[in-house]
Amino acid sequence: MERHLAAAILPLEAAIALAADRACGLGISEAVKFMRHRWPVIFIAVLSMAIALTAVGQDQPLIVRDSRGATDLTPLCSSLGCSLVRSLGDPQQQLFLVVPVGVSQSSLLQSLLSQPNIVDAEVDQVVTLESPALSLIPSGLSDTTPVDYYGATVWDGYVNQPANVIVRTLETQAHYGVSGSRIVAMIDTGLDPQHPALAPVVLQGYDFTRNRKGADEKGDLDHSTAAVLDGNGTRLPLEVTPWLAAVLTPAGAAALGDPKYADFGHGTLTAGIVHLVAPTAQILPLKAFGADGTGYLSNIVRAIYYAASKHSKVISMSFSFYNDSTEMAKAINNVKNRGLICVASAGNDGQQISVYPAALPNVMGVASTSDTDTRSTFSNYGSQVVWVAAPGENIVSTYPYNTYGASSGTSFSAPFVAGTAALLLSSNANENETRAAAAIAHAVPLTPDLNHGRLDSYQAVGSLSK
Repeated sequence: MERHLAAAILPLEAAIALAADRACGLGISEAVKFMRHRWPVIFIAVLSMAIALTAVGQDQPLIVRDSRGATDLTPLCSSLGCSLVRSLGDPQQQLFLVVPVGVSQSSLLQSLLSQPNIVDAEVDQVVTLESPALSLIPSGLSDTTPVDYYGATVWDGYVNQPANVIVRTLETQAHYGVSGSRIVAMIDTGLDPQHPALAPVVLQGYDFTRNRKGADEKGDLDHSTAAVLDGNGTRLPLEVTPWLAAVLTPAGAAALGDPKYADFGHGTLTAGIVHLVAPTAQILPLKAFGADGTGYLSNIVRAIYYAASKHSKVISMSFSFYNDSTEMAKAINNVKNRGLICVASAGNDGQQISVYPAALPNVMGVASTSDTDTRSTFSNYGSQVVWVAAPGENIVSTYPYNTYGASSGTSFSAPFVAGTAALLLSSNANENETRAAAAIAHAVPLTPDLNHGRLDSYQAVGSLSK
């Protein structure tokens, strides 16, 4: 049995309750597809419960910390009206996902918090990936000239795009002899492990949405869509969604217009940016989001602990949400104390607000800038959420099925900083969050609302020798 218990078989009662909870927000037709695919044996019971829950209102599962672990929480749930679904992988084995059974979420939450061994309990939030619209299809998507990049053949429009020049990646690599070290964990939609640029450095990873090893985001596609994307035909730079352009056949672009694929490729894009900056760092894909761009806080927390257990040194998080989470903060603090460097996007609301995890003390929040070093209009700002900024407009990166795409947003700014952290590890394998943040603060000053300014990888790496 794996230490984090992610693959453990659920008790029938917990399986039905959790599956119904996940299915009831989909609508009846989608719930049928969801349940037949994942739990066919208990399909009828689950669908009945999903329909009932849809009628009376949906209750999310709870994230619960019990100081005495599962031996205390299991019988406690039996008496209070809940069922323990799984451990969330914290080293103390105190943190669990539980679902209400026959009681409301609010009453269960109140009952749990009144128990002496319950340290805290919170709702398992739904987290949604969001990206602003592209302002244009960048010319880099048309520059398919093959170039050798650390042993892999990639497109010139990817390596020599304006954003990469702005942060001085190639100059830093050449002058300081750094190309990235250790493991960068990507908490995202997974990635395409067969992409020629990424294949040499991608580790197996884990899919928390399905509780299984591997994090290939192509597994989210149905057979017909996968066949179209993997088929022959003339590929062109095309708009796929308002936030994404990619080099695809017209049929492939049309197939990805379905809302269930709204964020397909997000993880391959963000991983490609880390690889662009730190091409010899290993990448650990941790799939906490589906192709539709939705995920659960519990899976994100599990992924943070999992990253540390797999000896990652950097965690890149290209997502944000508005409600603070006690257990997210504890997970970040735990891995920070174990030497990990955490980076997150500052969000795309164009406001001076706090979003999480970027606003947590031990996370470097990253805002977005244009190619002319101005704050992107969509980017959040202010020192409460921004440590540094990086280019985030019309960024060219890897995309599933051996092609490339372009997107905008702080989701695509954060990996530039995560990649730079991996460059720092090439110079000093013992870098930690505090020292890495101090090095990355050696940036190009812009305006106070972007805190330390725009990322300059050359200054950051160079500061280690001062």
